[in-house]
Amino acid sequence: MIQQSFLFKKIPILLHLCGVLFLILAYSGSATAGASKKKVLAADLVTDGQKIELASQRYTGLFKELRQRHNFVQEDLLRLFYGVTIKKRVLELMDRQYEAKPYFEYHPLFITNKVIKEGKAKLKQHAALLDRIEKELGVEREIIVAIWGIESRFGRHKGAFSMFQTLNTMFEAYPRRREFYRQQLINYLLLCRDNDVDPHSVTGSYGGAFGQTQFIPSSFREYAVDFDGDGKRDVWNSIPDILASIANYLHRFHWTFAAPIYSELGGNLNDQKLKKAYDKGRKGFVPLADVKRIQQRELPPSPEGKSVTIVGLELKNGGMRYVAGYPNFQAITKWNNSNRYAMAVTELAEKLKVK
Repeated sequence: MIQQSFLFKKIPILLHLCGVLFLILAYSGSATAGASKKKVLAADLVTDGQKIELASQRYTGLFKELRQRHNFVQEDLLRLFYGVTIKKRVLELMDRQYEAKPYFEYHPLFITNKVIKEGKAKLKQHAALLDRIEKELGVEREIIVAIWGIESRFGRHKGAFSMFQTLNTMFEAYPRRREFYRQQLINYLLLCRDNDVDPHSVTGSYGGAFGQTQFIPSSFREYAVDFDGDGKRDVWNSIPDILASIANYLHRFHWTFAAPIYSELGGNLNDQKLKKAYDKGRKGFVPLADVKRIQQRELPPSPEGKSVTIVGLELKNGGMRYVAGYPNFQAITKWNNSNRYAMAVTELAEKLKVK
């Protein structure tokens, strides 16, 4: 009886210890499961300098298209692509781009006193050229110079990555955007052939953009212009070509001179319609009349009565700043599909205006 009584007294303790052990095991199991679910990034799956397999279906298909649609020669392609390797750093940078930062951290990267001062100097230096560009292409000079400053710090930062290696790295080892970079690689080879440029000689950004405009290859082929009349589209060294190419891009996406770019909507959205539009991002269009009625604000008219988007910008205090993105704002997002980028361009342009 003494032993039995002793055992009964110990049962609660044993049950408590078993419960603790169960919780420990459950926690360790969930932690292990969490670790096993850690997102695998593209850079985790390759080694730097890893050779690309040109005999793969991916590359044989690419070569076939280059031969049949664009008249490249197989021997030339093999010679050009021989020994091409993966640049792991490109993949690492792609997975932590600036545009992923909240706006209060993002815009100070580009809107600085130094950039503002230099931008104002560029406006004075190239005033006559910008007069001509405004007249012929209908894009305000401050917007042009703001994009120039953000993209390449007025030509100083054009990128040090091999364009050819970067585009091949993305095509081979970045599945999420593989088809996009396949097309960029094709466009790059075509622009190099058309302009008699060695594909191995061009450097650019980790995203595959180059020159003072930081055009991707397809944008160069579609929007770059020869504004200095020398018969070449030079976005590396010709300031007339650089600034006019920036303007032409926006012009082609229906930029309206002297039209509003954005309007403030306050720190809250007052209706689900606007919240749903905000959640859709650049594709969430709302009639301006609805925005005015819901937010109870007087807003400037939109060109041709076109709809606006709802843009949310993160504040340091944890709140939000909402703005209506007019068609001109939407045109900037065609250059870079980040609303944060478009807002930084716009706010830098505002600071460049002579008061």
